[in-house]
Amino acid sequence: MQTIVSANDVAQFILSSKSPLPAFHLHKFLYYCQAWSLVWDGVPLFHEPIEAWANGPVVRELYEKHKGVDNFDFWPYGDMCVLDFKQKYTILSVMNGYSKHTVQELKDQILNEGPWKKARRGLSDAERGNRVISLDSLRKFYTKVYNKNKPKGE
Repeated sequence: MQTIVSANDVAQFILSSKSPLPAFHLHKFLYYCQAWSLVWDGVPLFHEPIEAWANGPVVRELYEKHKGVDNFDFWPYGDMCVLDFKQKYTILSVMNGYSKHTVQELKDQILNEGPWKKARRGLSDAERGNRVISLDSLRKFYTKVYNKNKPKGE
């Protein structure tokens, strides 16, 4: 059974693999890591909720620790050593797949996808919000994306 870790543990691992990294990029990687862990591994990667803010997904617990810092070389919180092989593989796969995109491209992609739209329903584009993007909506949406894009015979 895979242990659910902290978003701090995941952030530390991400930054140990790819730094420097802008704060917006880190939060978008966390969003996609959570989504694909639900699809590929069948469980959430971390326990903290992801909120649908006007400019993209944010893990508030991390944001509260880095307010005012725009770029990171490392993340001093958490313990990446608690991640198991499968979790590290999921994170590295996500980073490999999404690293080629700019922050703006990732933002545009997320803001046009179902989980984001569902969490932001009723809010204007510029309106602040702290609604949680549900794990169920992430799982359902990205399972459909996965099934649509997987090679035949897999």
